[in-house]
Amino acid sequence: MTDILERPGIAVPTDENLGGTPRITVLQHSPDVPLGLLASSLGGGVRVVRLDRGEPVPALDAVGAGLVVLGGPMTAYDDEVAPWLPATRDLLAAAARGGVPTLAICLGAQLLAVAGGGAVQVAAPPGREAGVIEVHWRDAARTDPVLGAVVAELPGPAHAVSMHADAVCDLPSDAVWLGWSHTYPYQAFRLGSALGIQFHPEAGKSIALGWAREHDDVDSAAVDAQMNAHAAELARLVITLGGAFAAQVDAYAAR
Repeated sequence: MTDILERPGIAVPTDENLGGTPRITVLQHSPDVPLGLLASSLGGGVRVVRLDRGEPVPALDAVGAGLVVLGGPMTAYDDEVAPWLPATRDLLAAAARGGVPTLAICLGAQLLAVAGGGAVQVAAPPGREAGVIEVHWRDAARTDPVLGAVVAELPGPAHAVSMHADAVCDLPSDAVWLGWSHTYPYQAFRLGSALGIQFHPEAGKSIALGWAREHDDVDSAAVDAQMNAHAAELARLVITLGGAFAAQVDAYAAR
């Protein structure tokens, strides 16, 4: 199980240049925040849209049966730095309202919260949440279409990779709160058909250590030790969460 955390990605390729409509569309904001370990459990028919390379945000009817929005170093309000963010927020709102299974990770979750009428605090006072953290599930997570499988496999507190300094401070009024950590309350929430998670199931050891080394306020040696200590559980998290989301996508496609 440890090997899965030692590689930046999985040997299962994604179909980045699919003709026609893909099964799942992934929006990537930054070269250092890729789909990573999720590539394997999502399966085939995945198109990665590189927003950081100028590829346009697709319309809702072009994303396929599922949407994944990854993290990135910008804030949820950095429209001048990342001019694709307004269209991404609009797409997230439309997907959540329209029933398209959506997984929004870290920055993606923050964009989802803002798109739904919530708010994000930039450089939140508790400080950076880095390394392997404990995620505690609320009762509603047990019946969530995706997290229900995760809670059954990892009843909690579940260990997950984290790396963020901004945080959701207000959920949309119609969101369902699903998980929390001791540092930040909104580790997981659902808005319609969209699941927002602040933690990073996709981050293997190489990715997580790369992020840690970019920040003076993060002890990369400690992160390395945490990744080793919780390797098996982190692998179970990404396999279970990715598989549950893929099953939701396939059920939506077959409707």
